[in-house]
Amino acid sequence: MSGIETRRHRGVGESVLRPDGTLKVTGEFAYSSDLYLADMIWGVTLRSPHPSAWIRSIDVGPALAMPGVYAVLTHEDVPGAKFYGLDHRDQPVLAVDQVRYQGEPVALVAADHPERARRAAEAVVVEYEVREAVTDPRRAAFDASCPTVHESGNVVRHQPIRVGSAFEAPVVVTGEYEVGMQDQAFLGPESGLAVPAEDGGVDLYIATQWLHSDREQIAPCLGLPEERVRLSLAGVGGAFGAREDLSMQIHACMLALRTGRPVKIVYNREESFYGHVHRHPARMRYEHGATRDGRLLYVRAEILLDGGAYCSTSPAVVGNAASLGVGPYEVDNVWIDAYGVYTNNPPCGAMRGFGAVQACYAYESQMDRLAEACGISPVEVRIRNAVSQGSVLATGQVIDSPAPLAEMLRELAAMPLPGSNAPDGSDAPKSSDLLDMPGGVSQTTHGEGVRRGVGYGVGIKNICFSEGFDDHSTARVRVELIGGEPHVLVHTAAAEVGQGLLMVQEQIARTELGIDAVTVATADTSVGSAGSSSASRQSYVTGGAVRAACEAVRERLAKLTSDGSSLVEALERAGAVEETREYRHRPTFPLDPVTGQGDSHTQLALCVHRAVVDVDVELGLVKVVELAAVQDVGKIMNPLALEGQIHGGSAQGLGLALMEEIQVRDGLVLNPSFTDYLIPTILDMPPMRLSIMENPDPNAPYGLRGAGEPPTLSSTPAVAAAVRAATGLRLPRVPIRPHDIALEGRHQDIALGG
Repeated sequence: MSGIETRRHRGVGESVLRPDGTLKVTGEFAYSSDLYLADMIWGVTLRSPHPSAWIRSIDVGPALAMPGVYAVLTHEDVPGAKFYGLDHRDQPVLAVDQVRYQGEPVALVAADHPERARRAAEAVVVEYEVREAVTDPRRAAFDASCPTVHESGNVVRHQPIRVGSAFEAPVVVTGEYEVGMQDQAFLGPESGLAVPAEDGGVDLYIATQWLHSDREQIAPCLGLPEERVRLSLAGVGGAFGAREDLSMQIHACMLALRTGRPVKIVYNREESFYGHVHRHPARMRYEHGATRDGRLLYVRAEILLDGGAYCSTSPAVVGNAASLGVGPYEVDNVWIDAYGVYTNNPPCGAMRGFGAVQACYAYESQMDRLAEACGISPVEVRIRNAVSQGSVLATGQVIDSPAPLAEMLRELAAMPLPGSNAPDGSDAPKSSDLLDMPGGVSQTTHGEGVRRGVGYGVGIKNICFSEGFDDHSTARVRVELIGGEPHVLVHTAAAEVGQGLLMVQEQIARTELGIDAVTVATADTSVGSAGSSSASRQSYVTGGAVRAACEAVRERLAKLTSDGSSLVEALERAGAVEETREYRHRPTFPLDPVTGQGDSHTQLALCVHRAVVDVDVELGLVKVVELAAVQDVGKIMNPLALEGQIHGGSAQGLGLALMEEIQVRDGLVLNPSFTDYLIPTILDMPPMRLSIMENPDPNAPYGLRGAGEPPTLSSTPAVAAAVRAATGLRLPRVPIRPHDIALEGRHQDIALGG
């Protein structure tokens, strides 16, 4: 158009720096825990010490009598609906007559100092009648004599997949696998500030993943219409799924409305472990049947996911695990049963990978066993069964965009392996640097028992919401003159949780409008919903909405400049130009509850990993020497940010493989701290070799393919496979602990007569 040049400087495809990046790395960024108002008071939550108990009485008198205490609230003080929930409203705002997990909120306290509020919470007297806790998910699902956690029964969802009828094969491999309970382990704990408003409503400044869903749950519990509950995104210190559910949102608002004062709540690290959902632990049984040359004939599987005390997103997690339970492989006969169950263990919900992670660990372990049984390489068995564009998934859905899995595997296998320092050329590294050895500077051997292993992992992950969910986003784009120069304001409710979404919105606006000056407004509920920052969906859906709004603005600007006037001249005459657009991807459909058939997913993404590890087989210590990955992203929106996403996803997968697990015994959490819950540090993360493919998805904006989650899937089985290769052990559970290697190795030696 005559008055506008379409420029790509700092646009889509460029490694643009994040607008919030400098503040974050210099420590100047304001996170939600930094929120402050001069007259605010502090809220604290009293939580149950028991995983299962009746509440016989609550005496708040001693707490109310303490100086500086403004309010003590129980379920009787909830002004509206007493229950909320993402998928099913089964979770009480405050425990009513019973508690179903350790850490369940029972009462709230507001005081003029956080320590005074904590002491007052400790003064609340609660009489519990402890009862049997349901902690075994298999018993919860299948034992009719097991107590029910909820009156509806213990099975939240059972999703079968039924395809074909031929379940015999010349080669059969079976396995039972477990995945532990992983925590999202974000560094910024749950926090927010609720401010009572003059209209009787409340303004909430909150670190969350989904502003509008929060409001939809908060408003009924406060007894308020949604328009009087206004949410603004505060600085988020990581999320990974744990901020998709509510934590302290309703509690802070209740206290603010009761006291008439701004109320701030900030969890400490221990409370954070109790205050958000975790990754579902899983128990899985798999059977793969194949021809003698390794071509799959059938897959049978049972996937059991422990959802803990409340529903959260368990039904959707079950749907993902079932629909992707075979992995990215062609097979004509499939029999899968996926279950999500209630127990009195900590509640579980969304975490990066969302059901696909657990299944991936099992089916990839099976593919390695199949390769061994058929006498072929782990890479070759995957290539022979790999899906491609046009393949049909177990749900009957056709892969209608590029899926070059065989090519990705060949490229990965062709990458050079890291060299060994061993002078005799063996696989055992002999380095003078202790940091190169398993155990690092704390090692107690000189490498005599160190063995090297190489393993591969492949994962397939759905992008965007699935199974008929109305998945959409809204964007408002405004162009106006500021200081005599054109300026773009982009406004969405999409949550920036560290993934670089602010930057991507800026890049899209620059690309579509050719204007360098772009500002992204603070996300809040004054604009239409953008959905959740999860399912690797925001670049796709909110990116699509921003692009659509920009296109609408561009059309109007083209008309204004059609007379040959400049953009500045046109804006001087017309004033601001603003457009709002919603974007929806193509529809999806629920899985059939009997056969599991249905086009349930919008987009599918692939990532493949190779891991190289050194293992001290005597001490059970593991050092990951290198991770290599090949991922197809459709279109690179920002190369530097994309590499960061792949590195970050790989790190979380490595953590699940070797160290990350919430230890739960009889419903009690044993390690609610970063002292005992271990996450990878820079010393645990190896160098990464990346190859990023661009095969555009014709259905997606710019052809992009969500990229944040797939690396989390395939890195875990790759690391586990490498440890198995180094040790010769089966190791059917992640995370793999040192004692799993050392003790199982000794038991194997004894069994062999060693």
